[in-house]
This record gives sequence, C-alpha cells and structure tokens, in this order.
Amino acid sequence: MPKLVSLPTPLCSGPFHVADAARAGIGPGRLRSDDLESPFPGVRVPAALEGIDPIAAYAPRLRAFQYFSHWTAAQIHGLPVPGYSGSIHVTSRAPNKPPRVRGVVGHVSRTGRHTTVRGVSVAEPVDVWVSLSPELSVRQLIVLGDALVRRKHPLASMEKLAAAVMAHKGKRGAKKLAAAFERVRPRTDSVKETYLRLDIVDFGLPEPEVNIEIRDASGRLIAIGDLGYRQWKVLAEYDGEQHRTDDKQFFRDVDRLDDLAEELWRVVRFNKSHVSRSRLHKLRRALLAAGWRP
Repeated sequence: MPKLVSLPTPLCSGPFHVADAARAGIGPGRLRSDDLESPFPGVRVPAALEGIDPIAAYAPRLRAFQYFSHWTAAQIHGLPVPGYSGSIHVTSRAPNKPPRVRGVVGHVSRTGRHTTVRGVSVAEPVDVWVSLSPELSVRQLIVLGDALVRRKHPLASMEKLAAAVMAHKGKRGAKKLAAAFERVRPRTDSVKETYLRLDIVDFGLPEPEVNIEIRDASGRLIAIGDLGYRQWKVLAEYDGEQHRTDDKQFFRDVDRLDDLAEELWRVVRFNKSHVSRSRLHKLRRALLAAGWRP
C-alpha cells in the first residue's frame, strides 16, 4: 500500500473544506483515505481528532452569505436555552437559497444581522432571542432576555430588546416576545437568579430589585445583593455551588453576612437543595416582619 501523503499542518488541526485542501495541493484521492472522516459533504476531519463539535465541523461549509442562527447561534453565544441536541441551524441572506444538507435546518432572512464569534459568522444575539420566540415559552424568553442584558459583559441593551419587539410585531412568537420583554430585567448575574425572581413574583410577593448595592452608614460598599427590598431591608440570595465548594467564597460570605446583619438587613438564602415554596414562605415572613403588607 502506498504511503499516505502527509497533510499540511493547518489541515491536521481541525475540520477543513476540500477546496482548501485542493489549494494546498491535496488531490481528491487523498481526501478519500480512511484517516479522514466526512461529517458533511465537502468537509473532512482527521479521524485522529476526537470529539469534534458538529458546529465546528460545519463551519468550513459556511458561504459568505450564510451564518449560524437560532439554536446553534444561542449555543455559540453561550446563551441559556433549553438543551437542544438536534440539527444545526444556518441562515442564508435573501435572495440566496437556504442550505439543504442532512442534519442542517436552513433558513432565509432579508433582515437578519450577523457578527463574528471565534472566527465564524453568527446571528446577532438579539436576533437569536427573536428567532426563538415561536419555540420557547414566555418564561424561557425572559431568562434568555435577562442573559442578554446581564450585569457583566452584556450582549445587548434594553433599548435594543425594545426595538426588536417592535420590529417583530405581527409575526410568529410576537405576543410571547412582548410578554417576556415586560419581565426582562437588566443587571442579572445568573439564570438561577432570574428563575428565583420570577418565582418570587409568581408567589405573590413584590418584585425585588436586581443586584442592589448596599452600603453601611459610612458609605462603604458592603454587598451587592442578588434580589433585594431596600424599603424593608430584606435580601433574597441564591447560593450557587461555588458558595459551598470555594473556601475563599465561603469566608467572604461569612464576612458579608456579618456586615449585612450589622446594618439590620435580613437575608433569606436559596440554593438548589431547598424546597422553593418553603423558602418563599420564609421570604414572605421576613417581609411581613419588616413591615410589608400585601
């Protein structure tokens, strides 16, 4: 058996298009060798590379007028959407036709916008929110909206979300999108915080302020509370895993809680092990004790 021609280094590190191989002087016979796999027509991946993501495998096929969209774009942007292990979504700008490839859902858009993330074209984050409105529930759209306008490294602004809602009027998912926008709040830090805020309001309690700055009598910042009520000095805090497993975080929490207690703040803590309804009753009792009246 003749010895296989070595592939150029750039073609050994990940998926590549056969056209790129041809430009590098690799003939069609070499591309049919057993050491290469073909996840999509026109794409080859060295078989020695394990765990190649389907999105990365399809990327070499993207044309200049195409970009990843919908669920696929949400994954690339790191946005919180329910687990989706289905097809890859690719949008073509009109009048170009959508891709027709097994395992790929093609779309066409005249107004869709795209950006570049890690070297590939991806739908703009706000357009992802809009495009998924027919598929997601109102609650899921709120979570996604909160993630777009989060406190750290936001991907959008409330003004951009409002403009998107207006532009989507009369289309599929428009009513859900508008209903979700009414409950989106900027400056959140996590999906769990969003769900907790929604649970609090749906339980019949007043809506808390998101990530409030709390200062002592001298003006020193002592805490940024997840969800708080300034009027009654009550905080609802969601403790993620790092609060339990990270010693530095644990020690900071102890000092923080002491500082809050000195300023007469009542803190009700939530985590995944708590029965939500019982903790919500505890939060309600804290608010009542502080002077809130339904």
